[in-house]
Amino acid sequence: MAGESHSLARVEPLVLIAVGGFAGAILRYAFAMGMPSAIHGTLAANALGSFGLGVLLYERHLANAIAPETRLLAGTGFLSSFTTYSTFAVETAALSPTLAAGNVLANYGLGIAGVLAGRAVTRGLV
Repeated sequence: MAGESHSLARVEPLVLIAVGGFAGAILRYAFAMGMPSAIHGTLAANALGSFGLGVLLYERHLANAIAPETRLLAGTGFLSSFTTYSTFAVETAALSPTLAAGNVLANYGLGIAGVLAGRAVTRGLV
């Protein structure tokens, strides 16, 4: 019985990440379908996901009230599937050099701004 409990403890993080990843991927797809173009959907998902990750990371440093299991579900699972570097890279490679540079700047700029906004929101709540 003790070995079974140990096995479940090792599987639980994988299940949490899988459930979060499934939900993030589905929402990412639905989100992109509601945007005027795929590239807008990718940019918006990356910016929103960066904000969410900023909240999670800074909450841990400032309050540490969110359970580690919730962090796995929301951060490693959901947000890593909701955001998408690979789609960003493929979409950027298909653009003209000028538009590609703009897309890179927009994704990185809004991503960093999202993390900073998440930090600011978290500081305001603590």
